[in-house]
Amino acid sequence: MRGALKAAITQSWSTMLSSSTNRHTLLAFRSLNAELHGQRVLHTGNRLRVRWSFVGGSKIIFQPDVARINCHRKGSSLSACWLTSSQIATNAFTWGTIAVLPFYALMVVAPNAQLTRRTMESSIPYVILGCLYAYLLCLSWSPETLRLMFASKYWLPELHGIVRMFSNEMTVASAWIHLLAVDLFAARQVFHDGIKNKIETRHSVSLCLLFCPIGIVTHAITKLLMKVNGRSH
Repeated sequence: MRGALKAAITQSWSTMLSSSTNRHTLLAFRSLNAELHGQRVLHTGNRLRVRWSFVGGSKIIFQPDVARINCHRKGSSLSACWLTSSQIATNAFTWGTIAVLPFYALMVVAPNAQLTRRTMESSIPYVILGCLYAYLLCLSWSPETLRLMFASKYWLPELHGIVRMFSNEMTVASAWIHLLAVDLFAARQVFHDGIKNKIETRHSVSLCLLFCPIGIVTHAITKLLMKVNGRSH
């Protein structure tokens, strides 16, 4: 009887020890590499460890791995680590528009002030807008850009290709910065020509902000009318 009881206890101990050993096995769950908003998360996962004891029974220990985030370069475009492409395009569009407004305000409100004349002689605004445009152009560039720009067999732009190219937010933002720079430059030329020939330019400069070709035509008409009026007197 005692021998049978001793054998049963020994077998029970062996079973418990074997179970404890097996439960100490490490289970690792590894997720696939995931790309999140221009970032690459490498080797992320969680570790689940199971332990057993006589007092507390089995315990599950959850050990998260530390994610390693690396910035990456996708194709020929550069992506910022802290902003998505949509956020970059939106911020560039908004702040680019706000940045040019003070120059138009000076030319309209105080065209004869020395501050306005010195400010409009500077090339710094155009350099800044040019750098911003180049940055956005680099972000929006893709292998299909040239093909969409010169879609015809004669290597000329076609409307459907330009429409497809401007379906990208970054491309639209870069084109907007391009327009802001060109419009401001044209407004400055109108402003300087008005000062040189003593012609009113406030209405023409205001039109150059959003309707640059119309502003240039308006200035040409104003200049012509001023000459005719001067001859009549």
